[in-house]
Amino acid sequence: MTIRQTNPPFMSGVPELLVLRLLARQEMYGYELVKAVRVVTSEAIRLGEGVIYPVLHGLERNGSLSARRKAVNGRTRVYYSVTPTGQQRLDRLAGEWERIKNGIQSVLESPQNA
Repeated sequence: MTIRQTNPPFMSGVPELLVLRLLARQEMYGYELVKAVRVVTSEAIRLGEGVIYPVLHGLERNGSLSARRKAVNGRTRVYYSVTPTGQQRLDRLAGEWERIKNGIQSVLESPQNA
């Protein structure tokens, strides 16, 4: 039986990267982001509301996201979108993850006696 860890240590920084990337594509509210992460990662990454909302609030506090309230079906939802500061942060994070991914990929693909 394989036990999957829901938030392994190497995931540090991943929620922020995913949130910024998804919001750079389109404005969304919190629970919509929870579902979107599952869909775009084919369920490989499952971030609950307890992860997503603190990330959203932190990114809003540091100026990476803007938020606006919108009434939908009698409820008020907070929709988030990426600011220019957030786009710069996304670019930096994406570059770092690309570098890390390439490094790991080179190890996985290298001959065993390297």
